[in-house]
Parts: sequence; structure tokens; C-alpha cells
Amino acid sequence: MELFTALNNASLGILALLALYVAYKFLRAIRFVPQQSAYVVERLGNYHKTLEAGFHALVPFFDEVRYTHDLREQAIPVEPQECFTEDNVRVEVDGVIYLSVTNPVNTSYGVTDYRRAAIQLAQTTTRSVIGRMELDTTFQERAAISRAVVEVLSEVEQTWGIKVHRYEIKNIDPPRTVQKAMERQMTAERERRATVARSEGKQQSTVNDAEGEKQELINQSEGEKQRRINEAEGRAKEIEAIAEATAEAIERVAGAVSAPGGEEAVKLRLAEQYLKTISKLGKKENEVLLPADLTRYESVIDGLSLDEFKLRPDEEIASPSREDGEE
Repeated sequence: MELFTALNNASLGILALLALYVAYKFLRAIRFVPQQSAYVVERLGNYHKTLEAGFHALVPFFDEVRYTHDLREQAIPVEPQECFTEDNVRVEVDGVIYLSVTNPVNTSYGVTDYRRAAIQLAQTTTRSVIGRMELDTTFQERAAISRAVVEVLSEVEQTWGIKVHRYEIKNIDPPRTVQKAMERQMTAERERRATVARSEGKQQSTVNDAEGEKQELINQSEGEKQRRINEAEGRAKEIEAIAEATAEAIERVAGAVSAPGGEEAVKLRLAEQYLKTISKLGKKENEVLLPADLTRYESVIDGLSLDEFKLRPDEEIASPSREDGEE
């Protein structure tokens, strides 16, 4: 009786466990796929379908979600690795691969681990590309190295069901000794550029000073030239004004002489000037030689031939007339 009870309890326990297992399977058959995710379903060990975002009900005990994939872009770091350049310099290179899953079926069955496979392929390609470059070129051709890795990975995109967007190199680290040599080289290059810049600046300064002095001399010469021109023009205008004044004075004198009583006025004026001049000859400091007798005033006045001056019809003063045959 006790044995029967024990067997009955054991069967009930097994049935309860079996019921729980069946319930678990039914619950697992109901799947909610998140956005930007894909589930690969196998039925009895074979590929059946791919579940996209949303609600899905599977057949319990027959269908099973074997692989789950994130369809968003992934950043996969590439660990540092040693590479040798064409000039036999050892450098450490690391980077980052940016890729995304485009075909979940090929990603599940085309390669065992697409992340690790992409990393390995990127590393081997990087070593191959750097091996064909010199050390100085590697720092300048990062973009070329990245393009080469992307081109190699693009050849397996369809097989692996992925899309490689880009590959970026993070660091290229040469040995410490090489870094010191490069620093010394860069320092020497900077000093050379500074020396060249200083010499070019000094040369330009000298040229500027010479140009300034040249322009200053030109300005001075132009100023001196203009000054002389102005002075010459001023003297010419002065002479012209004096000539015009003299001509006007002569015209007025001629008009006065031609007027009635003008001749007598001229003689009187000359007599006054004559007497005034004679009065100054008596000064002690004067030494004068006279060709005529100063006491004979009448003969001096007659010698001026004032009677022979005649006014022409155009009011110009005529020169004294001479008798025929007189030299």
C-alpha cells in the first residue's frame, strides 16, 4: 500500500514537471522581436525563417530561435598589433571597425563569428598595407590604409551578411627611440623654418626700407621741382607786373608831356632833380668825377635835347632826331 502511494506520488510529480515543461515551451513559442533586431528560427534543426520586429508565435517543440542579431551599426575595436614598415621599423597599430548586419541568415550560417572574423581580416590587411609603406608615409596615409581595409572587407560582405561602413585607425605608435629621433627631426625642421622666416622677414624689411628711401627722395625732388617752378612763375609774374607798370607809367608820362604845358613841367621836374642831386655831391664821403661844368645849368639842360622829343600819332615816345650826316 505504501509502495503504491509512493509510485502515485512520483507519477504525479513527473506529470507536474512535464506540464511545467510544456507550459514553458508554449510560452517560449511566443516571441516579441524588438526594433532593429532579427531572430533566426530553425525547425527541427533546419533554417525555417527570420523574425523581424513585432509579435510572432512559433510551433512549440518544433521551432526554436537559434540566433539573434542586432541590425544597428556597431563599433568593433581592433586590438593593437605589431606591424613592420618598408624601412623595417616596428609600429603598433589599432583601430575601430564600423559595420552592421544586413543579412541575418548569411551572418548566422556564413561565418562562425563575424565580429572576430572582421577583426582578423582588418588586422592582416593593415599589416600588409603598412608593410608597403615607409614610416613617415604611414602617418600621412591613414586614409589610404582605412580605404584598403574597407575594400578587403567589402569582398566578404555578401558571404558574411554584413556591411562595412568605415575603418578608422586610432594610433600608430613607433618605438620610443624612433619617437625621439622624429622629435629631433621635427625640432630641426621647425628651427629651419624659423630661420628661413627670419631671413625672409629681414630681406623684406630691407626692401621696404629701400623703397621708402627711394619714395622719400622722389617726393623731395618733386617738391624741389615744384618749388622752383613756383618761384620761376612768381618771378615771371613779378617781371610782367613791373613791365606793365613801367609801360603804364611811360604812357602816362607821354600823355602828360603831350598835354599843354607838359614840356615845361618836365623841364621843371628835371631841374628840381638836378639841383637835388647837386646838393648831395657836397658830402664828405662822396668822390665824384663830372664831365661837365655844374655851374652851367642851361647848357646841361640843352644837352638833354628835350626840345627834340616828339610824340608820335600812336602816343609812343620817339627817340631824339638827328641831323642828316650826324653820327
